[in-house]
Amino acid sequence: MNTIIQAIVFLPLIGFLIAGLFGTSIGAKASEYVTSGFMIIVAVLSWIVFFDVALGETEMIKVTVMRWVQSGSFDAEWAFRVDTLTAVMFVVVNTVSCLVHIYSIGYMHHDANRPRFFAYLSLFTFAMLMLVTSDNLLQMFFGWEGVGLASYLLIGFWYKKPSATAAAMKAFIVNRVGDFGFALGIFGVFVLFGSISFETIFATAASYLPAEGAAEGGDAVITLFGMHLDKAHAVTAVCLLLFMGAMGKSAQFLLHTWLPDAMEGPTPVSALIHAATMVTAGVFLVARMSPLFELSHTALVVVTVVGAITAFFAATVGLVQNDIKRVIAYSTCSQLGYMFVALGTGAYGAAIFHLFTHAFFKALLFLCAGSVIHAVDGEQDMRHMGGLRKHIKWTYRMMLIGTLAITGVGIPFTSFGFAGFFSKDVIIEAAYAAHSPVSGFAFTMLVIAALFTSFYSWRLIFMTFYGKPRASHEVMHHVHESPMVMLVPLFILGVGAVLAGVVFEGHFFGHEYAEFWQGALFTAPENEILEHFHHVPALVALSPFIAMIIGFVLAWYMYIRSPETPKYLAEQHRGLYQFLLNKWYFDELYDFLFVRPAKRIGTFLWKEGDGRVIDGYGPNGIAARVMDVTDRVVRLQTGYLYHYAFVMLIGIAALVTWMMLGSSF
Repeated sequence: MNTIIQAIVFLPLIGFLIAGLFGTSIGAKASEYVTSGFMIIVAVLSWIVFFDVALGETEMIKVTVMRWVQSGSFDAEWAFRVDTLTAVMFVVVNTVSCLVHIYSIGYMHHDANRPRFFAYLSLFTFAMLMLVTSDNLLQMFFGWEGVGLASYLLIGFWYKKPSATAAAMKAFIVNRVGDFGFALGIFGVFVLFGSISFETIFATAASYLPAEGAAEGGDAVITLFGMHLDKAHAVTAVCLLLFMGAMGKSAQFLLHTWLPDAMEGPTPVSALIHAATMVTAGVFLVARMSPLFELSHTALVVVTVVGAITAFFAATVGLVQNDIKRVIAYSTCSQLGYMFVALGTGAYGAAIFHLFTHAFFKALLFLCAGSVIHAVDGEQDMRHMGGLRKHIKWTYRMMLIGTLAITGVGIPFTSFGFAGFFSKDVIIEAAYAAHSPVSGFAFTMLVIAALFTSFYSWRLIFMTFYGKPRASHEVMHHVHESPMVMLVPLFILGVGAVLAGVVFEGHFFGHEYAEFWQGALFTAPENEILEHFHHVPALVALSPFIAMIIGFVLAWYMYIRSPETPKYLAEQHRGLYQFLLNKWYFDELYDFLFVRPAKRIGTFLWKEGDGRVIDGYGPNGIAARVMDVTDRVVRLQTGYLYHYAFVMLIGIAALVTWMMLGSSF
């Protein structure tokens, strides 16, 4: 098993090196086949590990690669920690990455830089695997920054497009804000526990119980921004700093602005990074650090509130977007909010369950969107589509399955339903059942978000595939179904979107919870969410189903029955429509508060500080004075003998004067 785990981690790295270093030599086809072939092997091995660790008897496997960093009391190994949580992430990351690699063979066939693209895909996969297999926070940070680098490269893959390079820089910079908090959190953990190893942290976390600290107070154990914090408050501060990193990577409210712009990258990139893998890194971080978060009630409340606001905010913006990829991007942002609500309520299994099912149906939706874009010659505006279901039947069917999954279609109180019916409904019920001061708020926000999700998801279906064709006659004449190399990944993801929920519900957050997780997720003794979840009122359990039906009916009425209604409502409520269309004006607000002042300060330091002061009085100033002196000295070289004789006389007079005056001292 150790060899299998090392093969899973290092084969994508080998694929990256081959395609990246020798891609121009071996050609695009060879680069595609090598990287995709390695990913097929890795995906199969990942399922083997999943069945052995998560569904088998093996509790945890640790593979030590080498001693990495050792300095004083600081000791960090490079080791792979594979428990149920890691095994689940193996399946998610490598299955989706494998299918995206295969899909990209067809989608990117016209691109001249395919070796570079496939090298970036494999590099991203390797970095993500380093993150999820980490045995300590330093290794996790290495993978964390690695996926940030790879996402920058992939979002800006078409670097000749100014919008793509701007989006890549935006993603990179906004993520650095969260990463600053993450780094501080790691420093805080080391100060508190004297180690960054998960085993040490989890073993000694019980000594930081908040109840004991709150009752007795205690001496300060850490100083943060001038505040002297005792044990309980120190744990809360560290958890909030770690969550700050999760907010950036998982595009939570206030640090979400990079995600929609990241759609400038190729569609397979959107499916890989922004649907199933990188954006779930924050969810993985909080779940992995559950022994620490369980000690801080305040941190869990913050996680719940931020997740609920994100789910609602992103759903409202998704209602009016017209770019097919941006609709799905805001859907991703909203669904990540669901996951964080589950984490904040202590339902860690429900959060990872939704992460698992969401990977299948959201990757399916993104790849179907790519198939649509491929069919209509690069068009992404849904207002220029319509009537496509007769032309691209398989893409339509697969996107319909993805929509049924994300909206949570199923029969209440039964085991029949698509993936989202199980995982999303579990989170909504857990939010209601949680004994938290914000559980009512979170429950309300999630139900409203579920209604909006249903509306904009069916709006996408109706605008894209129904009604009269709104594209030009020339475009409609060339509409065609995608090749099989693009359709096969859709079929496989479609199976996951249908079956992932019903097959694994009992394992992730059901009667087989303890046997499945085997200690990979920690819940404090007072955390009884798993029990309370089963006793919610029937109306609460029915609320997501009712919201889904209302959203579907509204979308059908507004885009099938009465297509003029949306335009009428937009005109009647112009202010609200513009507010949502402009994403609550967060980009404009951040531009006013941060971007413009930063540019003004930068311009001032550049022109005044660097140009006028440093260069003016430094190198340029000295050079100018030297030139002035030399210009004057050069004038002495006239070529006239009497000028030189006159200078000699002046020199002799000065020498005699110095000798006369100097001899008296």
